Amino acid sequence: MSYKVNKTIDEINAKIRRGEAVVVTASEMAKIVKENGPEEAAAEIDVVTTGTFAPMCSSGAFINFGHSVPGIKAYRVWLNGVPAFAGIAAVDIYLGATEPAEDDPLNKVYPGEFRYGGGHVIQDLVAGKTIFLKAQSYGTHCYPRKYLEKEITLKDLPYAVLCNPRNAYQNYNCAVNLSNKTVYTYMGVLRPNAANANYATSGELSPLFNDPFLRTIGLGTRIFLGGGVGYVIWAGTQCNLQVKRTPKGAPVTPGATLMVLGDLKQMSPKWLVGVSILGYGCSLAVGLGVPIPILNEEIAAFTGLGDEDLFTQVVDYGHDYPNGIKRSYGQVSYAQLKSGKIKVLDKEIPTVPLSSHVRAKEIAETLKSWIQRGDFVLTEPQAPIPGAELYPFR
Repeated sequence: MSYKVNKTIDEINAKIRRGEAVVVTASEMAKIVKENGPEEAAAEIDVVTTGTFAPMCSSGAFINFGHSVPGIKAYRVWLNGVPAFAGIAAVDIYLGATEPAEDDPLNKVYPGEFRYGGGHVIQDLVAGKTIFLKAQSYGTHCYPRKYLEKEITLKDLPYAVLCNPRNAYQNYNCAVNLSNKTVYTYMGVLRPNAANANYATSGELSPLFNDPFLRTIGLGTRIFLGGGVGYVIWAGTQCNLQVKRTPKGAPVTPGATLMVLGDLKQMSPKWLVGVSILGYGCSLAVGLGVPIPILNEEIAAFTGLGDEDLFTQVVDYGHDYPNGIKRSYGQVSYAQLKSGKIKVLDKEIPTVPLSSHVRAKEIAETLKSWIQRGDFVLTEPQAPIPGAELYPFR
């Protein structure tokens, strides 16, 4: 396909370094495209910034806690009482955001409160708090120590990176509960008989809604992650690009996801927040933003989609979802969801966001300011996201 506007990432980066790049947020771009059209917007705008802040359960941290004297080959490790996976190497561990404290009663006292877990440990680490580490070993000739206790801080750790297998879900269900009892889910508390509808995407600000075919996002794309700089390193788990879409290309069901990585030591507790989900478990709310280079009018048109152009499905989490029944009770736009109410089965239902629109907007504005100051340049993807080969970079 030929375009009237053609830019490269190198050309845009040169403008960023000269302080000449025109950068807007995705919400601003939606208005510009509607007023002026995608071709004029593509000629005028160089970068669109996005943002999302919501619980992202598939998150965690790779940590090396340093060798002791004598050395230890840990096979069980706890951080503030939260188990970490030690089956990597002697003092390498992975702390999952959804791992509960070992002594948590879980759902034995129903609904469980899940007050402290892996996500809370990660937030405490980036906040500079002291964490109590306990490790056990069976002992070897090269690593004879069998037990270790010590206090650690993020500053003390030789190595700590945030590595999230599934973040930035391109779209997600709107959850209701059509049963006659309250249910506790990863989509929050859902009251009986469709008394509330919960949703979990920032709509027009959401990163992957602004590049629905991942034509500019690939392996090596530099992003805002947890208040610092991170990178896209692979497709996220459950990534699916072959989904039903609107005529404008936006997915109407859950679609693509990203696997992302960044230096935990440069991140902030404001953008990595431990979460307790009543009756379900613990998690981590992650701040994430992706810059979209406006290479042509097609990319401009994608970033110009507003909340009224983006849709999701209403799904019953009282019966259908837990039983693997794929059924929609209607398609609703994010404009409708953000209005505070939707109509399902002829009933008006109040809507509740699990993602923060205020925080998403702040991430997009922060990323915009970094680029405008020349502190953040774009990266040329080294390869497409696996699964996006059908939709090549343009």
